[in-house]
Amino acid sequence: MRKLILLAMSLTLTLVSYAQEKEQQGTQKGHTDQNKFRQMKDVLATPNDQRTASGAPGHQYTQQKVDYKMSIRLDESTNKIYGDEDITYHNNSKDALEYLWVQLDQNMRADDSKTPLAKSTGASAWITPSDFKSTYMKESKGFGFNIEKISSNGKPVKFLINRTMMRIDLPKPLASGETYEFSIKWNYKINNSVKDGGRSGFEDFPDGNNNYTIAQFFPRLAVYNNVEGWQNMQFWGRSEWALEFGDYDVKITVPADHIMEATGDLQNPKDVLTKEQRKRYEKATTSFKDPVMIVTQEEAEKNEKGRATKNKTWHYKANMVRDFAFATSRKYIWDAMAVNINGKTIMATSLYPKEGNPLWEEHSTRVVANTLEEYSKITFDYPYPKAVSVHAKNQGMEYPMICFNYGRPNEDGTYSDRVKYGMIGVITHEVGHNFFPMIVNSDERQWTWMDEGLNSFVEMLAEEDYDPNHPLRGLPKGIVRYMGGDQNNLSPIMSQGDYVKQFGPNAYTKPAAGLYMLRKTIMGPELFDYAFRTYSQRWMFKHPTPADFFRSMEDASGMDLDWFWRGWFYTTDVTDIGIKEVKPLYLTDKPSERVVKLKEQYAQYFESLGDLVFITDKKEDANAKAMDKYANGKEIPSYIYSVEFEKPGGLVMPIIVELTYADGTKERETFPAQIWMKNDETVKRVFSSTKEIVNITVDPDLETADVDTSNNSWPKKETNAFEDFKNKVKE
Repeated sequence: MRKLILLAMSLTLTLVSYAQEKEQQGTQKGHTDQNKFRQMKDVLATPNDQRTASGAPGHQYTQQKVDYKMSIRLDESTNKIYGDEDITYHNNSKDALEYLWVQLDQNMRADDSKTPLAKSTGASAWITPSDFKSTYMKESKGFGFNIEKISSNGKPVKFLINRTMMRIDLPKPLASGETYEFSIKWNYKINNSVKDGGRSGFEDFPDGNNNYTIAQFFPRLAVYNNVEGWQNMQFWGRSEWALEFGDYDVKITVPADHIMEATGDLQNPKDVLTKEQRKRYEKATTSFKDPVMIVTQEEAEKNEKGRATKNKTWHYKANMVRDFAFATSRKYIWDAMAVNINGKTIMATSLYPKEGNPLWEEHSTRVVANTLEEYSKITFDYPYPKAVSVHAKNQGMEYPMICFNYGRPNEDGTYSDRVKYGMIGVITHEVGHNFFPMIVNSDERQWTWMDEGLNSFVEMLAEEDYDPNHPLRGLPKGIVRYMGGDQNNLSPIMSQGDYVKQFGPNAYTKPAAGLYMLRKTIMGPELFDYAFRTYSQRWMFKHPTPADFFRSMEDASGMDLDWFWRGWFYTTDVTDIGIKEVKPLYLTDKPSERVVKLKEQYAQYFESLGDLVFITDKKEDANAKAMDKYANGKEIPSYIYSVEFEKPGGLVMPIIVELTYADGTKERETFPAQIWMKNDETVKRVFSSTKEIVNITVDPDLETADVDTSNNSWPKKETNAFEDFKNKVKE
């Protein structure tokens, strides 16, 4: 019945539109295709035999491999690190390489660094004496790499340092399939990460001890591929890294009373752990419910009161990792538990000083375990043997198998929900980075969102599983204030991170919210999860680009999402969809004057339709019995409404409509984004019912990040729209 009514109305509207178009022919100027649904072939890179149109690696895909063998010594008395590294570079590309590029990230804080000069800064109302000396008195802090020697087969190697990048000039081009072995001897002064800032370094405690969380501590090869060539963009301190996979063999010498964790498997537990510690760790490998204490708080407190005069060397090996990091201190409490990932036992562990308790003992390792389980469900089984969470004040950084995380209780051990949820969130996030980008190895220097955004999205799923009350960042309703802000202060997601103004919302929250919308509102969990898992598994231990992600999501789901990628990722357009007009309609047996004219003009066509009933907006012409003889005993809708939706915002999105009837019942219908294909400003839909509709609401659950809800309801609410919106967000 409803279909017949809608058919008649559709035919009438089509003929009216056709007549109007005929009248306007010859008056329009030409234009290029600016339709929001045009394909992205003008934006995405042309597919080739290394990166296919499906988003999968091609049959000619290659990537380089870099192996490191290192001997590291930490001098606690001077807070310096000394390193000797032997590097084997495998040229798996089809190209002959004239030189290699090496990253020297510590040079970002060197005295001659350009990073401070690239910032627009005014005078601060307060400053530490140390910063005053370095800023206004040009006093040296002595940071940055000291490259002592570079050699190959005992012969000096020519090199050039360009700030945070170093070029290794090869004696002859390195042909495809060949390897090049060379050694670097270096040292640098470790920064105090609390006082000097930084993604790694040390924290000093009043008791005279330090907590060392060490990363970016050795010269690392840059990525060479068919997308960027050499990824040798300078490190300005924000956008992170592009790194090659390889095998690591690392020996780290520290004071003998230190406890340590690092990337990789410990090779010499008998040399560095007591018999009791080894026994406890063995017990932890079969404890899948609760963590086992390897070093108790009582033991850690006793240990931190001493000072060893001797050293010991910890030996780690790791295969197919893109980086290496470690943490060491005599203050550490250490606990661990086993995690079952599809029959494979993975170790979840935590290191933390007593200052982290009781919060860390209660949650850290359990959060690590939960993260591995939840991320494995939506991506791939976690392939590494362990994941470690280390407590460090003001830190939140990730590396293969190990991460550094903030979240410290008050001195009396009390803590707020904000501190607790902040700690749970950062541990989930940083452990989750093992998946993106430590395994799905995107280029962080170029496309921050590919690791931070994807990771922030999965993080929400894991946090919700750990604690249903966990406040989630990255929900669409949470980014409305950002999306609706000053356009001069916004950047498209597809922007290189160094020049993005609002880095957090741009690289973390907006991409996460977009993926959340794709999963919940646009694609549905079944299609989304399959496609997301396909992308993740295709690009495990490889280097994906944004195009590979976009194409894989469409290829595996059978959905054309170019409109979404183009709008959400390439523009700063906003969602604003509302109700422009609601018009009651009525059944009638009287055709309108316009329809009469059309019937005369297209008589043969109308005769072919047979009997017709008509729709009118004139209540006085209504005839509720016009359909009676065609109803065949079925109930005829008493109420028909023509609803015109408007779209002041630039983004196209599904229209989610909730109808509220006079009896209090509700019904929802979602119209796909493609409803905007032929008209980017307004669209119409007709709703019919046997019950009176008393309210129509667009996007009732704030699923599409609509920046203005004042036009989302009919009848239009008289209450303050902004206050109403804030109340919805709180809910």
